[in-house]
Amino acid sequence: MADTTQIAAQATRRRSAGGTGLLALLSWLVAAACLLPMLAVALAAVTGGTETIQHLMDTVLPRYTLTTLMLVALVATGTFAIGVGAAWLVTMTRFPGVRLFEIALVLPLAFPAYVLAYAYTYVLDHPGIVQSTLRDVTGWGPRDYWFPEIRSVGGAAAMLVLVLYPYVYLLARAAFMQQSASAFLAARALGTSAWTAFWKVSLPMARPAIAGGVLLTVMETIADFGTVAYFSVQTFATGIYTSWFSLADRAGAAQLALCLLGFALFLAIIERVQRGSAKYHQAGKSTMRMPPAELTGWRAALALALCVLPVLLGFALPTVILFDMGLHGGQDLLSHRYLGFLRNSVTLAGVAATVTVFAAICVGFFQRLRPGRRSSAAAYIARLGYAVPGGVIAVGLMVPFAAFDNALDAWMRATFGISTGLLVTGSIWLLVAAYMVRFLAAALGAYEGGQSMVHANMDAAARSLGQTPLGTLRRVHLPLLTPSLLTALLIVFVDVMKELPATLIMRPFNYDTLAVQAYRLASDERLEGAAVPSLVIVAVGLLPVILICRQVGKRR
Repeated sequence: MADTTQIAAQATRRRSAGGTGLLALLSWLVAAACLLPMLAVALAAVTGGTETIQHLMDTVLPRYTLTTLMLVALVATGTFAIGVGAAWLVTMTRFPGVRLFEIALVLPLAFPAYVLAYAYTYVLDHPGIVQSTLRDVTGWGPRDYWFPEIRSVGGAAAMLVLVLYPYVYLLARAAFMQQSASAFLAARALGTSAWTAFWKVSLPMARPAIAGGVLLTVMETIADFGTVAYFSVQTFATGIYTSWFSLADRAGAAQLALCLLGFALFLAIIERVQRGSAKYHQAGKSTMRMPPAELTGWRAALALALCVLPVLLGFALPTVILFDMGLHGGQDLLSHRYLGFLRNSVTLAGVAATVTVFAAICVGFFQRLRPGRRSSAAAYIARLGYAVPGGVIAVGLMVPFAAFDNALDAWMRATFGISTGLLVTGSIWLLVAAYMVRFLAAALGAYEGGQSMVHANMDAAARSLGQTPLGTLRRVHLPLLTPSLLTALLIVFVDVMKELPATLIMRPFNYDTLAVQAYRLASDERLEGAAVPSLVIVAVGLLPVILICRQVGKRR
């Protein structure tokens, strides 16, 4: 009897070790896939020679650096001002419509910045309705007046601010809601004004959360391609695309990508440090909530106007503009051509979301099953992709796999007289891999958020009943984590639908998506036509925003 028990225990241990080994292998394969683009970019940049980087430094590198830094400074300042101000107003004050604005202020997240750029260019550019009406009313000629240029660094920054401030708003609002009232009221009792108490007490307590939100907007800014490319603003993102396609300069593209990668990783390190110290805002007794201040008269009107403005400019007005453009665009969304764009977009987004969530499950469950340096290192590497712009990932994957395809084709020609063509770089699977690297951090965050709610005792109970690690995952974790997994799938699906730089560089020949079609029509100045695919992208983008709005509503 004892021998039978020992044999059964040994068999269980072998099954457990086999399941753990498989999870470890998959986790490290995912981490290696996330690390490959960065290593490939660094290697391609180093082997590109000093002549290329010297030429870049003498010509475009200073301009790219200055423009990128200007854009980052403007977006960081704008998102901080709007996000923190709106979060303070809806959390700490009461005025007509405040409950509505708690949710409405999140809505601009549904818009990609490049779609907002198309809408505002349509009405604010020289032929647009605003300047045309101005000339008709005043009788001025084209050179008789000054009007702000929408296609500029300031215009690009405004588009990015309007769609990215909700990142700061959500994190700042959560920080303000968790603050104790004691410190603020103590400052008020010492004779300070409400504004001084906010500036010297509440704001420093929420600093880590706010800084994390601003850094997220900065990382999205340096990764943006559609907006800056359409506005002809020369940043590192546009420089990488120009070097790769227009100039066919692979070494130059790699060296520009390495510069952008270094900046992005620097920001990721700062964000990591900020996140590690993000408990400062919890000082005081959490049960002592801040009593909201009732605003009346001109103060209530001002608060209402300050909350209406970002929602109006970031969501309501561009939606109306796009609908009007779409009615005159002459594009049939139900035509065979557009159904093909839609099918390509949904296929890519669906496959990428499934692969990315599967990778997140492997990494996340392995870290839970075997906590330690190795699993933590795999998870940390897997999260690095969120800081790497899509153009950098595209270059980092295209360089090694193009070399592999060319070497394989040359060998097959020499050995068998057969041309294999581009087996990897000509398929959608490399593009799916780029999406996985780019958006794995978002899926991993959603998965780990749900996994934290599964008590360790459930794992112990499953193991005591003879379940292997994979059996525990399949029969215990996955059923409990279904809502979190669906959220992760939805987030990645929408992000892939909106992604532009990686899709432009890596898509197979004649395999266009809605985002690519919108960019192509806008580049040809066919803005009314670009409105139709843009509206579909915005409609899909509303889905995760609705989920966020529901969460915001529950936290009231």
